[in-house]
Amino acid sequence: MKDILPVNGHFVLPELRYEALGTVISKETLSFHHGKHLKAYVDNLNKLLDGSGLEGKPLSEVVKNSEGGLFNNAGQLLNHAMYFEQFSPTPHPMSADFKKTIERDFGSVESFMKEFEQKGATLFGSGWVWLSADNNGKLVITQQKNAENPVTMGLTPLLTFDVWEHAYYLDYQNRRADYLAALWPVVDWTEVESRL
Repeated sequence: MKDILPVNGHFVLPELRYEALGTVISKETLSFHHGKHLKAYVDNLNKLLDGSGLEGKPLSEVVKNSEGGLFNNAGQLLNHAMYFEQFSPTPHPMSADFKKTIERDFGSVESFMKEFEQKGATLFGSGWVWLSADNNGKLVITQQKNAENPVTMGLTPLLTFDVWEHAYYLDYQNRRADYLAALWPVVDWTEVESRL
């Protein structure tokens, strides 16, 4: 996983590399999600960071060593950065090696996707569904509430789908399952695999 480092003691809003993701995620949703929600998390994080003793630390360290509002905003920055970076209007396909790893741990790519979507659809309230690797390289799917991230469990996060309503409501209304199923064609597997 690539970590996010502060610039002059503060974190900056990560650049969004695309305006829209075809018919999957609209420009309007991305404008609100990235330009409003994520920007607010970054701004709040920087206010809370001052005097915390975590100034200058990489973002994953802030997430692992904070609580309350500082944790929530740091976690949301880490989660959203990974979320936005893993998508592309012209994504790279899954490599043969990663496909073998998925098949080893889930039986098939289709089984993995079905379980991942099911865990995202059934997470009560707001949060994230994650594909992560444990210390032995085994792939696991977890549900994380609110701003939680697998790094706090000693896992290496690889792929995440955001199931907060602001991620999908303008495009999918209450159809969370449809949103989750629609994301696969824009996942850039080269980015996901680089996080191992």
